[in-house]
Amino acid sequence: METPPWHDLDDDALLDRKISQLGLTLPGTPLQPLIQQLYDELTLKGLVFHPPCHVGDEWFVPVGIPAIFVPFFLVHERLRKLEAKMMLEVEGDTPEWFMRLIRHEAAHAYAFAYQLTRKRKWQQVFGKSSSDTTPAFYRPRPYSHSFVVHLDDWYAQSHPDEDFAETFAVWLTPGLDWRTRFKGWKALHKLEYVDELMRSIAGQPPPYQPGYREKDFNCLNLKLKTYYARKRKENEDTYPDFYDRDLRQIFAGARDAGPALKASHYLRQRRRQLMDAVCEFTNEKKYRVNKLLTRLIERCEQLDLYVGPGDATPSMPVAAYLTTLVMNYLFTGKFKRTK
Repeated sequence: METPPWHDLDDDALLDRKISQLGLTLPGTPLQPLIQQLYDELTLKGLVFHPPCHVGDEWFVPVGIPAIFVPFFLVHERLRKLEAKMMLEVEGDTPEWFMRLIRHEAAHAYAFAYQLTRKRKWQQVFGKSSSDTTPAFYRPRPYSHSFVVHLDDWYAQSHPDEDFAETFAVWLTPGLDWRTRFKGWKALHKLEYVDELMRSIAGQPPPYQPGYREKDFNCLNLKLKTYYARKRKENEDTYPDFYDRDLRQIFAGARDAGPALKASHYLRQRRRQLMDAVCEFTNEKKYRVNKLLTRLIERCEQLDLYVGPGDATPSMPVAAYLTTLVMNYLFTGKFKRTK
């Protein structure tokens, strides 16, 4: 893979470039073997349709178009570093994570290529699909056995199309004994239906392959700085209040009580540790949790809160508090607690 001319640009100069002018393609990159791995997995199942893959602005399959778009920032290590700096994480940046995501997207491509959602039994098993997109917020039941668990946030529970995509991805995963893994689950019925459905189309080319232009769907004709301004805005939320009473309970020290440590300083010192712990347990995006921490640090500063010298370390209460806020966000779309 040749070093592109923009590789050595500093972040500011790179952010001023249009994504469409970076010359990004999938062939010849470290992603090509992973895409081929997907095709090999499909072939082993007797499936002959290999969804074409293109460079896009995010992971997605256009509605009605059986093609997979892979985020541009995964194409080159320099762009991964920029993504990590701007968003604190890189979605799909390990081979295992990439494969989980692309198997999921392959399911959507198959649904369009073979018009699967029109089948009566598909609708009986997964529910009726619709033109509605996956909702931004939904109420997952973490302990439900009616859905497989594949991607984070119990994503199968968000929409019938996603339920199918997650079930397909589990079914396709090599080496996964899904009959044993989901034994006793209602989701096993869905997996068995997908197995039956895929066997019925094995060896058959897709009946639906509409013509389309790749450039109509990748949304890359914009500067990187514009892309990240939009992406950050989408992942940044307004927090209606910051629970002054809760913060005062967690940080109950007094300014004049010996060598008291400012709560804002305490949170800044442990910011990375807290963010990693909360993200691990909630699967929330690091950027969003980091923004929440920023707001809480600012509020602690405004309230002039302190950790008292005799106080037990508040790391656990803080992490638990943050986790509660994030889980409320997952369930309600707001960090604000239910009164």
